[in-house]
Amino acid sequence: MSANFYHNNSKQVHLKNGSNLVIRRPVAEDAEKMVEYLNIVGGESDNLLFGKGEFRLSVEKEAEYIKSISSDNNILMLLGIIDNNIVSVAQITSSNRKRIAHNAEISISVKKEYWGTGIGSAVMSELIEFAKEHDIIKNISLGVKASNLSALKLYEKFGFIKVGAHKNFFNVNGVFDDEILMDLYL
Repeated sequence: MSANFYHNNSKQVHLKNGSNLVIRRPVAEDAEKMVEYLNIVGGESDNLLFGKGEFRLSVEKEAEYIKSISSDNNILMLLGIIDNNIVSVAQITSSNRKRIAHNAEISISVKKEYWGTGIGSAVMSELIEFAKEHDIIKNISLGVKASNLSALKLYEKFGFIKVGAHKNFFNVNGVFDDEILMDLYL
């Protein structure tokens, strides 16, 4: 996939459940649906950094953010869309600081009803491809809740290795869980 895909186009992926997933960059007009999606998905899982209704950016602020990252060559945000509904939001970000620009961080969320359909793999492939096209990126990092075994399995499938942990990083309703730190070296 060429870098031009990330600027104007979309990609279609046929999923395990028979659905067609459209992967594309967001535009400012997506902001309202994105805020709605993030507030829903936060309540579907205890694996994110926020819960139901805790994504606090306004639609206007989200639209501003989308506009700001659309021209930033160090950030790729992707939406996964099925039947005009957002089912995934993912992002890879690397620093503008020269000394650490070779490092990037990934985050991925998928609506619960679509878990296990291949969306995570499809989106992860695109984020890694973006990193590979940016010759400067050499390391991709992420943090994952220790009890999120399906996510750990996905990341290991793509070659991520465990490099450390933050003890009791997550506190969901009084239950603590570690954060597993993982890296992929390109």
